[in-house]
Amino acid sequence: MLEKIHHLGYAVESVEAASRFYRERFGAETTPPETVEGQGIVATMFEVGDSMIELMEPTHVDSPVGRFLARRGEGFHHVAFQVEDIEAALAELEHHDVELVDREPRVGAGGTRTAFIHPRGAFGVLTELVELSHRGR
Repeated sequence: MLEKIHHLGYAVESVEAASRFYRERFGAETTPPETVEGQGIVATMFEVGDSMIELMEPTHVDSPVGRFLARRGEGFHHVAFQVEDIEAALAELEHHDVELVDREPRVGAGGTRTAFIHPRGAFGVLTELVELSHRGR
């Protein structure tokens, strides 16, 4: 089911400041910031080998990332696995009683289709499934 680690998500107060840090300290080239209304974030990504890092800034304090920052501060937020067929993956997980946040995919950054698995269903780790759009990544 899992093809690869697509990205690791980091919750940050400022995508601009975090992007500048990774650009100046590590030479990372970030994508242009993208607002993902359905998740209440502004996101940017940069490649690390075959995977990526997603920097996420909340668009409002009561978004999931905004609440995360209020409780825990900046840092690691989630792991995202690439899957070929997100509906099939969700059906398989649901069949095995894995606790899901999303029973249906939603639109993610870059036109991907995404769904989250609750940390209680994945040993304390918020887990995202990502199905690439036709243009891929």
